[in-house]
Amino acid sequence: MALIVVDAGVVIAALDAADANHVAAVSSLRAHATDDVRIPASALAEALVSPCRRGVAAEVRQTIASLGLSIVPLEEEIAARAAAVRARRRTVRLPDALVAATGEVLEADVVLTTDRRLARLPRFRLVGGSPT
Repeated sequence: MALIVVDAGVVIAALDAADANHVAAVSSLRAHATDDVRIPASALAEALVSPCRRGVAAEVRQTIASLGLSIVPLEEEIAARAAAVRARRRTVRLPDALVAATGEVLEADVVLTTDRRLARLPRFRLVGGSPT
């Protein structure tokens, strides 16, 4: 069983049928259905912004839970690694650095992303083909 970390873009795309990366995100999550798939708490927060604006956050949280994603809390080691990622790569935003650091700390086999820029980082694999 592989350990997979997903970023917010994958979850957002999987939940939104109109998203350009929806089919690829759903397919990727299905392909890893028997793996240990985790989402950093910071990425979960990012994925819940739009649902909160629309007043459907509770329903979306239930849907995310039904996907079998384990939530990884933001702990000191992840925070410190995220700072190091930001220090090394100034173009990587803090939310993305937190996802990268989570992958590092957990020694994930792969980190799934819909962001082409992040796909260049170690462990990251691009899901879909739409630029984000």
